[in-house]
Amino acid sequence: MNRNRFLFSVAVLMAAASSALAQGNGTAGITEATQMVTSYFDPATKLIYAIGAVVGLIGGVKVYNKFSSGDPDTSKTAASWFGACIFLIVAATILRSFFL
Repeated sequence: MNRNRFLFSVAVLMAAASSALAQGNGTAGITEATQMVTSYFDPATKLIYAIGAVVGLIGGVKVYNKFSSGDPDTSKTAASWFGACIFLIVAATILRSFFL
């Protein structure tokens, strides 16, 4: 019984010491995490712009092929590809302005 009390006392002291050593408001960690996340926005925005350019080129080729073959739904295809490119560019710009 005495040994159990001793082990319990040691466990309580260890728990109290570890919580006392872990005190702090965490501001430095939050600031570092914020800086890490915001540092990714420039490369991510440029990547999304590049993806938008590739999607635009592919869409242009598809629309040209449909127009050349006389397909009746060329305008629908052109609108969907153009809308996809505009969405990518606007989404990247809004996310960047919202978070930075």
